[in-house]
Amino acid sequence: MEIKIIFSMIKIYHNNRCSKSRYGVELLEKSGKEYEIIKYLENTPSTDELKNTITLLGISPIELVRKNETIWKDNYKGKDLTEEEIINAMIENPKLIERPIVINGTKAVIGRPTEAILEII
Repeated sequence: MEIKIIFSMIKIYHNNRCSKSRYGVELLEKSGKEYEIIKYLENTPSTDELKNTITLLGISPIELVRKNETIWKDNYKGKDLTEEEIINAMIENPKLIERPIVINGTKAVIGRPTEAILEII
């Protein structure tokens, strides 16, 4: 019987302007493990990718939203939005996505506090 090993590289959804995100990359660098940086502001995740990430995180879409962003306050705050509408808002405005997000296989965390990343690497 042949055993196939499926290698899944660690991914970090990263915004270089965010100190927590930069520290997350630093933690991954120090771990010595291979990882991929996804600059999600430039390469917005697809709807399916975002839904999958939310599932891996074990949270609801609203828990992934940066509610202090001006875009959220001006356009969405106080509205009764469906989960689909919240996901669409994050796809249309990736700045609303909390960061950093680290995915390692079937495990994922939001790196706030950044040390949470250590739990899955």
